[in-house]
Amino acid sequence: MKAVQFSEYGEPDVLKVVDVDEPHAGPGQVRIAARAAGVNPADWKRRSGIFRDFMPLEFPHTVGFEASGVVDEVGEGVTGVSVGDAVFGLGNHATAEYVVLKSWALKPDDMSFEMAAALPVAVETAWRILDQVQAKAGQTVLVSGASGAVGSIAVQLARHRGLTVIATASERNHDYLRKLGATPTTYGPGLAARVRELAPGGVDIALDIAGSGIIDELIEITGDAARVISIADFSASDRGALFSPTQLKNPGALFAEAARLYTEGALRLDVQKTFPMEKTGEAQALSAEGHVTGKLVISVP
Repeated sequence: MKAVQFSEYGEPDVLKVVDVDEPHAGPGQVRIAARAAGVNPADWKRRSGIFRDFMPLEFPHTVGFEASGVVDEVGEGVTGVSVGDAVFGLGNHATAEYVVLKSWALKPDDMSFEMAAALPVAVETAWRILDQVQAKAGQTVLVSGASGAVGSIAVQLARHRGLTVIATASERNHDYLRKLGATPTTYGPGLAARVRELAPGGVDIALDIAGSGIIDELIEITGDAARVISIADFSASDRGALFSPTQLKNPGALFAEAARLYTEGALRLDVQKTFPMEKTGEAQALSAEGHVTGKLVISVP
């Protein structure tokens, strides 16, 4: 099968479409004939070597964590899904023609394969961090770096839970955030003052999605480091805030709930651009610029 791999750390040009052996579904897994794969910041951070000291890779390494497609193998012990079902979910080495998923949900008929591939990482991450800070109805949450995939889903899930959402992004993305149900503001100097104007009653919790070095300011805004959580700033725990790098063990039920919300019109995510497999390097380079609205997706033939 074809897969996107790299055999050394480096720039996007180390990524190659190569022929590799097909994987097969083990116990508790399904294999899909993939139709699309999501692009995440962790993909280019792994490829560039940023993570090499604490997350070394074995080469060659196939990129990607999430995919959508049609089930063609069902592992031992798996129930509720059959060969021929369209699904989306999480798995390693996901930018390939065949992908083994460790957690998944059925894809609704009204959801494209591209949209389905864009959701798993964002849904799992946003749901996890909202749970970790015990977000609940009536609270106000600040989402820092809200226009990307995780931020977009976090805004909508928080609104679905009954929270008031203030969200930071560049001004060109403010209309987008308003459509998601958030009150937008810009990031940068003076954030605390701008947030106080928007939320005179205070902010209960803050989510750092972008990792832009503002943990101290978020602690000032909430008044309590324990109510600040980051998925991107490794120094957050040094300041008493929470850092959440680890996926939930089995988020399949969350994906099914996200699919239901999507069908009901309560969950949306922009797919900014779709790339063919041979342009995965271009997709990662665009992701690394930090200005993606929603998600980038790789189309798998």
